[in-house]
Amino acid sequence: MSEVTAEFESHGKFAERGEGFEPTTNDWDAVVTVDGGTVTVAVTVPTLDAVVEEDVVAGVVEDGWFETFELRVEDVEGVTYAETGEPTVERDAAEVTVTTTLDARPGNAPDDALAVVNYVEGTWFEGIIPGYDYVEPVQAMRERASQNASETGTQGTPL
Repeated sequence: MSEVTAEFESHGKFAERGEGFEPTTNDWDAVVTVDGGTVTVAVTVPTLDAVVEEDVVAGVVEDGWFETFELRVEDVEGVTYAETGEPTVERDAAEVTVTTTLDARPGNAPDDALAVVNYVEGTWFEGIIPGYDYVEPVQAMRERASQNASETGTQGTPL
């Protein structure tokens, strides 16, 4: 077992799942694998249409949402000091998967991977468009964000 793999095994925010590790503190699916000195992070988030209560998202809105999300996640290298690979973004009818690699920094690899997961999820969350009725998990996230804003004394809601 490599030193980097051992770091993920002992990190409190990752759980071993099959051949990889899943973050335990995130809202959407993510998996991290370690191969020598390379860490691969894959985060899967829903499309906008998949989280809206009714089938009301126009194709042009969905496409615009995806294009914006895709452009924003290209900046993932800015969330860590690790060298990152060019992210790939794949979309199907209900999900978008962002995958990137990191050069493992001993002592930092799990935190670097978690920063990537958090960035992708945060970027997704920033893309939520007001005016739609969202499915329960997303509605709960929006309410939690609004409550956090109220508790910190921020005016209004973040969305």
